[in-house]
Amino acid sequence: MKDGKIVVGITQGDINGVGYEVIIKTLVDTRINDFCIPIVYGSSKVAAFHRKALGIENFSLNAINSPTEANDKRSNVINCISEDVKVELAKESEEAGDAAILALERATEDLKNGLIDVLVTAPINKKNINVERFNFPGHTEYLEQKFSPNDKGVMLMVSDVLRVAILTSHCPLKNVSSLITVEAIESKLQILNKTLIQDFGIVRPRIAVLGLNPHAGDNGTLGLEEQEVIIPAIRQANSNGVLAFGPYPADGFFGAGNFANFDAVLAMYHDQGLTPFKAIAQDMGVSFTAGLPIIRTAPIHGTAYDKAGVGEVREDSFRSALYLACDIFKKRNDYAEFSANPLRKQMKKETHNPERE
Repeated sequence: MKDGKIVVGITQGDINGVGYEVIIKTLVDTRINDFCIPIVYGSSKVAAFHRKALGIENFSLNAINSPTEANDKRSNVINCISEDVKVELAKESEEAGDAAILALERATEDLKNGLIDVLVTAPINKKNINVERFNFPGHTEYLEQKFSPNDKGVMLMVSDVLRVAILTSHCPLKNVSSLITVEAIESKLQILNKTLIQDFGIVRPRIAVLGLNPHAGDNGTLGLEEQEVIIPAIRQANSNGVLAFGPYPADGFFGAGNFANFDAVLAMYHDQGLTPFKAIAQDMGVSFTAGLPIIRTAPIHGTAYDKAGVGEVREDSFRSALYLACDIFKKRNDYAEFSANPLRKQMKKETHNPERE
């Protein structure tokens, strides 16, 4: 932190998409500067291009070379791509992919060195960024390799009313069944349980687990994954102190609003979790990479090339991502402080008892 404010690193994402639009629309509200110091990793020139395209006046980024130079009363930018980069709105290009990688690499290095506190990533195009130097399906896998190569993160979608984690994340649907194992489910439930406690301040989280097959297998008549894998995994998690329940059929679970009875939901595959989440959370949802030693959030939308430069994209999801990153930073610090000396914390809470004197 700097001057009591959280230092937020923001990567520009794909320069031809809506990343800069949601960044600028969020940071133009100067109340952001009351509690955090935003630092955009990208280009002041590209930011100016998008600002003009959007017709936004009276906004600029303070150019710096390092987070240590950041102005705590303004939004800042670290130029980490060529000044000659070409912005081509709504177009997929290799140059845009390279620019996204450069910004992410610089921000990641500063995060690793403790120069920024949290990371908020604007959308990338997984096709033009998936080159030899960045051979990862997305941000989650890249950050796993950088910060915790022996552990896996969990993609957790967060809103005010619903949290959904994905077991198999980014993989083809045909591979999902083979990736559903007792070990994988139990591990993800342990990670999810821990993040709900330390990052969201929930003392005893309740986690719902969805089935894989229609009607959660219908007692084995529509598939055996529930009987042979998912139920044993839930029981194993329960024996290890995790309050996990299920498996629940996804359609009835969300349709009847049962998600309101739980602190989080573990879905078996990407669309099983994200489709109902986006329908319920709409523009306010956030993606959080749980289970890593660093804090990274992102909006739930993509590059949205079809809307780039038009000015119609809402910034709600990106703004919520910035807020959530700061909130998790505070809660994680509070949890670490409490865990370091819980007895002292408890003693401070005790009231004076004259009978002890």
